[in-house]
Amino acid sequence: MKNRITELFSKKKDNLLNVYYTAGYPKLNDTIVIAKALEAGGADLIEIGIPFSDPVADGPTIQASNKVAIDNGMNVSLLLAQVRTIRKDVKIPIILMGYLNPVMQYGVEKFVKDASAAGVDGLILPDMPIHVYEEEFKELFHQHNLCNTFLISPTTSEERIRKIDHATHGFIYAVSSSSITGAKGEFTQGQLDYFKRLKDLKLNNPFMIGFGISNNASFKKAAAYSAGAIVGSAFITLLGEAKDLDSEIQAFVKSLKG
Repeated sequence: MKNRITELFSKKKDNLLNVYYTAGYPKLNDTIVIAKALEAGGADLIEIGIPFSDPVADGPTIQASNKVAIDNGMNVSLLLAQVRTIRKDVKIPIILMGYLNPVMQYGVEKFVKDASAAGVDGLILPDMPIHVYEEEFKELFHQHNLCNTFLISPTTSEERIRKIDHATHGFIYAVSSSSITGAKGEFTQGQLDYFKRLKDLKLNNPFMIGFGISNNASFKKAAAYSAGAIVGSAFITLLGEAKDLDSEIQAFVKSLKG
């Protein structure tokens, strides 16, 4: 079975842009408009957040978008219905990112099956322990042709990075700093050393760098060490202020990629 994520990484090795946004933000049905505009603007992957009441790894920008989305009436069933609509037009990989709680409430097996049927290519569930994935869900993910992405950070040991690499199908999410999400400014020398260390590990899977990517300079810097970068908070800020989603999203993507 073909998977859009693994196909993408087999064809394109660098300067990939993955853009994160929260489903149902700023308005309930904007999820669809945003996905189409991201593809039109030249994004390589789309990462849609499943709103959750307690998104602990996220900074204030994404937390606020989660609250708005939930207040708008967003839930897992509606998100999957929106992905089915998006898939009628959008060809690039779609990843759902979220916490285990809403997925477990929906039912993990049902969620994996329904997500795959809707046209989702991969999942990022940051609070899912690696042993739980390997013992309980790995076979299920493979059965439904879904990639699974784990997160690593500057404090992750090489042993654990290798273990995550072994358990990964698709790409690894390298968090640029041991903090919450958010646009930060320039990378420190310590962060650049960490990116180089990851590059030198020659992992089986490509890795993308996220947290703190907000403009062309930070995108290019991250992409110099990795397959590309993941942008979240800076994009959520744009969505909150945009007067015309379609044109402003396309302009944002083009300015990021330069």
